[in-house]
Amino acid sequence: MDRSQGTDAGLVLAGRYRLGEVLGRGGMGKVWRAHDEVLHRTVAVKELTAGLYVAEADRVVLHARTQKEARAAARITHPGVVTVHDVIEYDNRPWIVMQYVDGPSLADAAKESGELEPREAARIGLHVLGALRAAHGAGVLHRDVKPGNVLLARDGRVLLTDFGIAAIEGDSTITRTGELVGSIDYLAPERVRGGDPGPASDLWSLGATLYTAVEGRSPFRRTSPISTMQAVVAEEPSAPTRAGALTSVITALLRKDPADRPSAEETERMLLEAMEGRRPRAAQAYVPTQQVPQEMLHATGSGGTSGGTAQLPHPAAAPAPGSAPATRRGRGRWRTAMLVVALAALLGGGAGIAAMKYRDHPGSSSASGGTATPGARSPDPAPHKSSPKSSPKPDPTLKGVPDGWQRVHDREGFSLLVPDGWQRRQTKTNIDYTPDNGKHYLRISIDQQPDFESSYLHMKNMELSLRERLPAYQGLGLESNFYRDHPGSLWEFTWTEKNGESRHAIDQMYYGGDGGPEYALYMTGPAADWDTTRDRFDTMLRGWRAPGDTD
Repeated sequence: MDRSQGTDAGLVLAGRYRLGEVLGRGGMGKVWRAHDEVLHRTVAVKELTAGLYVAEADRVVLHARTQKEARAAARITHPGVVTVHDVIEYDNRPWIVMQYVDGPSLADAAKESGELEPREAARIGLHVLGALRAAHGAGVLHRDVKPGNVLLARDGRVLLTDFGIAAIEGDSTITRTGELVGSIDYLAPERVRGGDPGPASDLWSLGATLYTAVEGRSPFRRTSPISTMQAVVAEEPSAPTRAGALTSVITALLRKDPADRPSAEETERMLLEAMEGRRPRAAQAYVPTQQVPQEMLHATGSGGTSGGTAQLPHPAAAPAPGSAPATRRGRGRWRTAMLVVALAALLGGGAGIAAMKYRDHPGSSSASGGTATPGARSPDPAPHKSSPKSSPKPDPTLKGVPDGWQRVHDREGFSLLVPDGWQRRQTKTNIDYTPDNGKHYLRISIDQQPDFESSYLHMKNMELSLRERLPAYQGLGLESNFYRDHPGSLWEFTWTEKNGESRHAIDQMYYGGDGGPEYALYMTGPAADWDTTRDRFDTMLRGWRAPGDTD
């Protein structure tokens, strides 16, 4: 089977695992529900799809990491760790067959019901901590603890999954020098700085996960990977307002210096007390203090001794300044250049792989969308030299074109894969390909001089408008990511048309270089057949070539 055609439900892997529906999507791949036709049980099968969009060298690393995930999980015997049943090879790629957990992730649960009660969050934290202690005892660091990797079974069990970037003691061959892996807003500060992680790094990520569980938002997520990393290293999160007895526990786990964090044993005792609704006294020992000028003490009516300063309890943090969708115009480009240099230094040669994981955040199970009218941005692309009367010509001789698709070379200089029978139409500055006069369509927009500092800010600005304009708008995910090693953003959402039809859309935007152009690759269709449209979108992303790119 040509993998470029997509993986279909009903496919049988290794002669025994029959794929069913997709359970979820993330930055690295899909997870399928499957039936083991030998043992007659339901399993989960992890398909690695990220390798479809990266260079061959990066694909080799991704595949090695998948094998490493299986080895890491296999070393851990604990009821709170998802069991790996099998690793198979299909289409020259490894697939992981895992224990099926009937229930949502903590990220999905928080999205559906809002923040969790502190006592329930403490219970979940205890289970995750137990899994981490078992992993650490087996010489395995998880390194990607986050709400999306905590599974909540309907029978009350809590399981930790996705050891895909785990570090096995004595195995340092997978991560390349200078590469940062993991979900950036859940990475411990020492990891962002390039230091060696340890068990305390996983505990810091647990603290960030608990913060998200009770507050309903990530503590360090900002508007870009750079600003998020800066927040992790140098800023304190806003003080929790819904954490109750968990407040001091979270503060203790989120200390910047790993030596200042409680041990796993101490954390367990604190979480037990918090689960019972009691504020752990031991956690206060880990709440930092700060120097306050004497005049501030007098101003607030506090007494003190002479000497100019006094020690006061330091809250979890003052609220970080909000980030408004500032436009690029009027701002120096040197700042953008410096941030790019900083990001390159932190991410190294593996930027494409490393930042793929940044898109995983609470409530996000997929990459994401745009809209019909909303997808119509207002770019002003430079005219292409070819005649406007020329039509795109398919090139079936190119390798990698799946059956039922063709590669077209558009008059605007880009090329892409589209299903057979889809026709080009242009409205103002948007270029559409559609088989049915717009019921389903792919839209390409190119802005040579984007107004926003990043595509993420552009999307956030668009979403503010769409929430008011689109009936029954529901956002399914809006995240920063990297596409083809370029900073970008993904957006997925649904809405209801006036005729009552429910529609679904997904959009990948990215900057082709520092300052542009900005590309928007958008696809939409009825919600009723969204799975087909979503698979088409994946194929289109794989085949997209911007002007100047080689096939």
